[in-house]
Amino acid sequence: MLTLSGISKAYGGQVLFAEAALQVNRQDRIGLVGPNGAGKTTLFSIILGTESPDDGKMSRERGVTLGYLPQETAVAGDETVIELATSIAPDFVKLRRIIKAWEADHPVEALHAEEIHDNVHDRFNQLGGYRLEAKAKQILAGLSFRESDFERPAREMSGGWVMRAHLARLLVQEPDLLMLDEPTNHLDLEALLWLQDYLQNYPGAIVVISHDREFLNRLVGSIVEIRQSKLIRYRGNYDDYLEQREAHKEQLLAAFKNQEREIGRLMEFVNRFRAKNTKATQAQAKLKQIDRMEKVEAPVNDERKIDFKFPQPHRGGQKAVTLENIHQAYGDNVVYRGMDFKAERGQRIVLVGPNGAGKSTLLKILAGVVVPQSGTRTLGHNVKAGYYSQNRVEMLNPAHTVFEEALNTPQRVTEQFIRTLLGCFLFQGDDVFKKVSVLSGGEKSRLALVKLLLDPPNLLLMDEPTTHLDMASIDALAYALDQFQGTLIFISHDVYFIRALANHVVHVNAGQLTHYPGGYQYYLDKTKALSERAALTSTGRDGVSPSQNKKSGAAASRPSLDRKDQKRLEAEQRQARSGQRKAQQQRVHQLEKEIQQIETQLTGLTAELENPATYEKPGRAAQVNRELVHAQERLAQLNPEWEAEAGKLSAMN
Repeated sequence: MLTLSGISKAYGGQVLFAEAALQVNRQDRIGLVGPNGAGKTTLFSIILGTESPDDGKMSRERGVTLGYLPQETAVAGDETVIELATSIAPDFVKLRRIIKAWEADHPVEALHAEEIHDNVHDRFNQLGGYRLEAKAKQILAGLSFRESDFERPAREMSGGWVMRAHLARLLVQEPDLLMLDEPTNHLDLEALLWLQDYLQNYPGAIVVISHDREFLNRLVGSIVEIRQSKLIRYRGNYDDYLEQREAHKEQLLAAFKNQEREIGRLMEFVNRFRAKNTKATQAQAKLKQIDRMEKVEAPVNDERKIDFKFPQPHRGGQKAVTLENIHQAYGDNVVYRGMDFKAERGQRIVLVGPNGAGKSTLLKILAGVVVPQSGTRTLGHNVKAGYYSQNRVEMLNPAHTVFEEALNTPQRVTEQFIRTLLGCFLFQGDDVFKKVSVLSGGEKSRLALVKLLLDPPNLLLMDEPTTHLDMASIDALAYALDQFQGTLIFISHDVYFIRALANHVVHVNAGQLTHYPGGYQYYLDKTKALSERAALTSTGRDGVSPSQNKKSGAAASRPSLDRKDQKRLEAEQRQARSGQRKAQQQRVHQLEKEIQQIETQLTGLTAELENPATYEKPGRAAQVNRELVHAQERLAQLNPEWEAEAGKLSAMN
């Protein structure tokens, strides 16, 4: 489908590619990795044709379409979210607006197909029409947009949400080659898991740049690494790549050492006998033999190793923070009603749950950034809270350089230590002398992380700390937090990061907190969900909540039942479970039946739209289109509902 051969590219004295080659076939799933500045984004630009290689060529099959999601700078004009998500052709939004405006001025019973210009309707249907809009709504919902967001102007939303809308546009468009540069940066965990599942069934090829190990492990079938100006391909996911690369490095090192020994042996002969007339010819032959050798290059170890200790906070009390009877609402939206929460010293708690469940609100209440409408927040003895969010960058002094800002800490640390830490977070060389005022949002976030690690509080609250970090920086942060002796409560969409740190999971959903006293895998096992995404949206009843603890205590204080009563109670419980299982089976059966009916209806409506006779009946085409949209929207609601109910039935069984 697409081939790069003999590609060379340099900027000044830096050579990014030298005789590099790559082939992308249909339905390939490729992860593109390499250190920061290795040339990953430049390679994308060469494939897109926005940059030309210094040498070599790129060829692709005729008619192959490309779709590209940049890491940043996706823009929005005056279009709404749904218009941005469906803008797969220049005139699609214009046609949609014409038809919507016309339909708004004409009641359904007065619709006449001939009253709308034939070209408008024909062209709109050629582009997919209402079917495309229904697909866009389903994708937007998967990316955590609410239905009320669909008609909002995209420019009113944050940059992260605009990026999600552009991602939705690409998924609606379905180009033959989908090129994604850090697509998970602006996603919450629920949206990330949805995207992960969706891309596994994507019909085209995918090349993705990502620093999310778990995402790469679940999605890709090969890894292309940029190393020493070459594109080296490894079969398998990211974990397979690490294993193969290490084995390849060992083989290369062994070959290099063998060749060095052979060259040393030959040179020893040359040095001993080159001055002797009887051996001079042989010595010269040995030199030529060395020249003819294809030299093995020594493997370059360019991975950054973290081998220093971070400053530790002072020791706080056993109880780090306690919330009691918290009430919090935003207008009619009640987030928490009578919520209790506590965290103890040394716990590393990750907050998980569906989008909009209240995780960030809980984190802000714990940090004291949001004062609840009622209830109490109590910090433990000698506990100091620190909150990391995107707003933390406002605490930076724009007049300082990066190095001056990092040096401005009450902790006694050396300048070399600060330079090393800044290097871990991608501030290298002259970057440390850049003014804070000229840093990008991502650079400011990284600098705020450095300052936090240089003077950590003993209660650390972090909202999506891995955004804008590469793998080496994520490792540095995970390493720092693994040494951290205080209490950590965080939200993250990076499953690798969660698995590396969390020893306690709190599931947040519909104002209810369910505690799982173990790591991420323990939480997944306990929820017994069919998938990670289903676990996020579950009720979390297999965990432990404070109210459940109270009930358990009350049950333990009751006297034990005699044998006869115990048997009767067990029989009643079995009967109740059987009744619940039958009711659940019936619910799943009803949903399956409705889904089947709607799928049949969709087939009929689609066939009717494809029939030219439909357009001869006044108003019939518009009516069929509306029915088609309604059916597709209902199907989009039923499928996740069936998944959840089937999961409950599976757990019952």
